[in-house]
Amino acid sequence: MNLKDKFSNEERRVNIDEATMSDTLSVYLNEWLPPNKEVVIACIGTDRSTGDSFGPLVGSMLNDQNLQTFHVYGTLEDPLHALNLKERVETMNKEHTNPYILAIDACLGKATSVGSVVLGKGTLSPGSALKKDLPPIGNLHISGMVNVSGFMEHVVLQNTRLHVVMQMAAKVAAAIQLADTERRRAKLEASPVKAFTAAAKKDTMLNPAELRMKDSL
Repeated sequence: MNLKDKFSNEERRVNIDEATMSDTLSVYLNEWLPPNKEVVIACIGTDRSTGDSFGPLVGSMLNDQNLQTFHVYGTLEDPLHALNLKERVETMNKEHTNPYILAIDACLGKATSVGSVVLGKGTLSPGSALKKDLPPIGNLHISGMVNVSGFMEHVVLQNTRLHVVMQMAAKVAAAIQLADTERRRAKLEASPVKAFTAAAKKDTMLNPAELRMKDSL
């Protein structure tokens, strides 16, 4: 859970009430995400707090999709939180070569900002809303403004409406899925022969029953 009371020119903001929020956010993501780097999505938070469940909810929703250009860490089942963040970041760096990290976390801010989703360049500071000293994370970040800051943040998080968090998480997950589709399309256009060869190689790895099922579709 991070804290945001100011906005900069290095940020893009959308609101969950906007009908085209997911489409707009996906366009921003594809403008800023490097097309040829391995992208890791770090969904930070915990299912033990309604307000802080935004990140893991996004992670679980993405984990159910067949994403091909993103690697997801942090779900409701296996959350990425204050107690394991440093260790999990080390794991990310071991499993992926110089990954580009998109960090996703819930955020507290001004009352007028609740319901907004902010895409920003650079790191975010998880735990800052609760005065926790955790290492900054991310080359790019998404902050979901779930409630207001300034007084009894622990209580505020526990009393955040789940409906708001769920709606926000669903729209952010949809935006990332749209971005994944566009990134796949761009890669295919850039190297159609390589993409076709990779798909053919994948087919040769299927067993006969799987091949028959694939052909019948």
